[in-house]
Amino acid sequence: MAGNEAFLRDRGKRCGLACKAGLLLLAMSTTGCSMLAQGENVQGVRLYQQGNFQAALQSFQRALQNDPNNADAYYNLAATYHRMATLHGQQSDYDQAESFYNQCLDHAPDHQPCYRGLAVLLVEQQRAEEAFRLLEGWADRSPARPEPKIELARLFEEFGDKKAAKAHLIEAVAIDPQNARALAALGRIREELGEYDQALADYQRSLQHDRFQPEVAQRLAALQAARRPYASPVGPAGTGGTRTVNTNPATLR
Repeated sequence: MAGNEAFLRDRGKRCGLACKAGLLLLAMSTTGCSMLAQGENVQGVRLYQQGNFQAALQSFQRALQNDPNNADAYYNLAATYHRMATLHGQQSDYDQAESFYNQCLDHAPDHQPCYRGLAVLLVEQQRAEEAFRLLEGWADRSPARPEPKIELARLFEEFGDKKAAKAHLIEAVAIDPQNARALAALGRIREELGEYDQALADYQRSLQHDRFQPEVAQRLAALQAARRPYASPVGPAGTGGTRTVNTNPATLR
């Protein structure tokens, strides 16, 4: 595993951190928070998107003042410090990010974006084994949830272990057969492994459960076109996914 750390560290910067702006948007639609905290989270996300990180941090801190149990505010603080650390290389920013990620998990033990962000941070800090332990511990504590399996699959894939990634995604789909994200990721892994017929079926099932996935629809169409001379065309189940929407980059890398 240690021999692949540089590979994951580089891809983590391109993929995991590139997803953070999209992940921050999740705070906008979270329910159960006070209205004042919700408003501050929304304002902080806008400021983050504008690159005004210090002002964003102030908004997220005000969200916590209004609602000290607001896990999304802790996550937003963590992700903002994480982004600043990536840009400027300050260890103090990494330390702040890690602290807020952990506080987020203290308040929301199944906060998926927080687990993802913290795992990326640990790998960037050359602590890959801790990242695996973090996600494996989550999977052990929440065996009835597909999300830990999905995140473990992502991490194994980043290390180049596609067979382990596939196994975790199969487990995620067994837990939640309608999980469009797990199906899409499983389809992509199977396509990369040359399991084209199964990949087509996974893409179709993913689009049946969430047709607003342009990337998945494109992969399905491309794979259908590539396979058409060799096999019967797959049915039109995925054709409804051609609309464009503001997708979360984490859905399909």
